[in-house]
Amino acid sequence: MSLFFRLSSFFFFYFALVAIYIVFLPKILIGLNYSTFQVGFIFSLGPLMRFFIPFFFLKRVKLDKNIFYFGLFLTIISATLFYFTIQNFYYFIIPNIILGVAFGLILPFVETYALGFLKKERFGRSRLYGSLGFMLCGIILARNLQSYAVGLKFFLAITLLLIIFGISIASHGTKSIVSWGKITEKFSFKRVLFFWISIFFIQVSFGFFYNFFTIYEASHGVSLGTISYLWAFSIICEIALFYFQAPLFKKIDLLTLIKFAISSTIIRWMLLYLFPSSLMVLYISQSLHAFGFALHHTAAISYLYLVYQDKKLASQFYYGISFGLGGFTGSLLAGYLYGENLFLYAALIAFLSLIFLSFQRNFKHL
Repeated sequence: MSLFFRLSSFFFFYFALVAIYIVFLPKILIGLNYSTFQVGFIFSLGPLMRFFIPFFFLKRVKLDKNIFYFGLFLTIISATLFYFTIQNFYYFIIPNIILGVAFGLILPFVETYALGFLKKERFGRSRLYGSLGFMLCGIILARNLQSYAVGLKFFLAITLLLIIFGISIASHGTKSIVSWGKITEKFSFKRVLFFWISIFFIQVSFGFFYNFFTIYEASHGVSLGTISYLWAFSIICEIALFYFQAPLFKKIDLLTLIKFAISSTIIRWMLLYLFPSSLMVLYISQSLHAFGFALHHTAAISYLYLVYQDKKLASQFYYGISFGLGGFTGSLLAGYLYGENLFLYAALIAFLSLIFLSFQRNFKHL
């Protein structure tokens, strides 16, 4: 079993898990009489944990195989606790905190080695299997979600498969994948400060989308089945870009690609705000996910790969600052601001991301 296959399979099941969590769990919680603020709070916990986790790795802890195994263990604990806590808002806080810690450990570990082994030209082709897992899980579960128990069974089953492939990657011998050499520099946010601020704001805007898109569209008369197809379509576009994006990275500098991705996201949120019930416009807006997520993700993580010697720590802080602190802030804001103007606010926040990135100099000029 090749390392490419192991990495691709891990991405497949990891993002299938994410699909259940962000596409269907909000709807499930609303059905269990959670308020929109409670939903926003629950979904802010995981990102908050992902923000704090990297700080433990500055001096105290090393992101190695043992920590990765611990992250996998926490994932199965969280999935199990979901069964016993989901009907109580306060109890349900606990497994979501645990899951946030787990996600803060396992994905940076795998993605750093994937990028080191495959390089940025082939990284997208492995990562696209994550998008495929997200899409297929969304379509299958939309047709079988008769109760919250069904969703939890899917969550537990996919967690077990994720652990199997996670162990297979670590047992392959990660030292043979890539060697970073001795790290001599001190990690500093100031080196690319405006970049860090930019990725924070863009993920704040995505917090509005990930946690409330399903609820928002359902409130405008779009069926859950159609919403699942909208999610799937965005992932198809994402997969296509992951597969064909390699030439872009050879011809265009990374910061320019990131600016383009953010601009497409601003347009996307404005389309959702202006035309929330138009299926044609909804599909157009979802197609922009290819740039707003796939292109932005690969360009951003590749940029950090160039800037910092400690690439694992840079990857952890990438997830911590963006999907962590940004996702936490976005979840809380979205829960508080939820209403007709939800995606107008998201567009304004994404515009802040573009403004800050415009102040960032390219790495070659640093």
